[in-house]
Amino acid sequence: MGDAAGHVVILGAGHAGGTAAALLRQYGYEGHITLVGEEPIPPYQRPPLSKAWLKGEANADDLTLKPVEFYAESKIDFRPNLKGVQIDRKDRRVTLSDGSVITYDTLILATGARPIALPLPGADLEGVLFLRTAADAEALKAQVGPGKRLAVVGGGYIGLEVAASGRALGAEVVVLERENRLLARVACEALSDFFKGYHETKGVAFELGCSVTGFVGDAGHITGVLLESGRIVPCDAAVVGVGVRPNDEIAREARLEVGRGVIVDLDARTSDPAIFAIGDVTERPMAHYDNRMFRPESVPSALEQSKQAAAAICGRPRPAPEVPWNWSDQYDLKLQIAGLPFDADDLLIRGDPSTGRFAVFHLKGDIVQSVESINSPPEFMMGKQLIGSKKPVSRAKLADPTISMKEVAV
Repeated sequence: MGDAAGHVVILGAGHAGGTAAALLRQYGYEGHITLVGEEPIPPYQRPPLSKAWLKGEANADDLTLKPVEFYAESKIDFRPNLKGVQIDRKDRRVTLSDGSVITYDTLILATGARPIALPLPGADLEGVLFLRTAADAEALKAQVGPGKRLAVVGGGYIGLEVAASGRALGAEVVVLERENRLLARVACEALSDFFKGYHETKGVAFELGCSVTGFVGDAGHITGVLLESGRIVPCDAAVVGVGVRPNDEIAREARLEVGRGVIVDLDARTSDPAIFAIGDVTERPMAHYDNRMFRPESVPSALEQSKQAAAAICGRPRPAPEVPWNWSDQYDLKLQIAGLPFDADDLLIRGDPSTGRFAVFHLKGDIVQSVESINSPPEFMMGKQLIGSKKPVSRAKLADPTISMKEVAV
């Protein structure tokens, strides 16, 4: 596919799509590349939106993956403010939102995911916000500051990062979570308890086990969040962070195989050999876990799939599979997660949570399946290696923080 006649069309100009376009050129692809993005700006990093951007420590230029000139210089036709609306697989054509039609030899779906909206009364009030795009982050930054009250609906990672940034900006923050603990879907109880305690020392209030039933306002702007109990939690702005939904509608309509996302193989190829899918829109096999299907929502996963797709399109060998990982920054805490706790039958805490430096290892027998580390880079890095190698470990050594992780891994 390195000949000049080919045309790769990439729908979605986020982290995955932007990286795939750049990698195709890096890997020697000489055909046409068209990169279609819904936002007015070129591809940028999303993770800092809930952190550095909100706190005013980063702007659009700091976050771009490549300078805007890169696309023209690399002969990548970047088309902002557009999205794909229909795929004609038979004739290999994509219709865009402005009515234009592009033909492709190879199509990459990098359409990402969108925040789940709560279909509740008052959800359309001004000040009911999400955090997915640079524009979302700007809207939130304009409404949060000293003396302002911010309600965060959802106690997952995004919710906690927004809460931490809200406090850094001087706002009063309350987190409303439906489950009886934070991070209920994504982390173990020890981690939930640690984060709750740490946020409370920074002045964040929590209401757990509460259901939000609506938003109330005055003159079109939110003034509070209505709970099932009938109580109103007053606020000047609310961020809804209850998860995301893959933007897989275009794939469904084109009759590609879709499960909890667009289903792809280890080359990021869909059920149509001419179409690849990468990033948050996909459900993909996890090579380190017997190719079990999963939908990771992470930048490292998106980057790995960008490499897989670009390699397959350029006829290069498939890249070695990477151990899945993710991270979250809150205050001076760096949480790093490696692996997935599939089939784990035990967990082991290394270090003392009260010191703010510890790691939770999820084990299946003597094999490390995943690790969640707080301010503990060696535990994260060596844990990641152990997950990749599947080497059995001594639990006694692993539990003893006086024994180095290098020694544990040997």
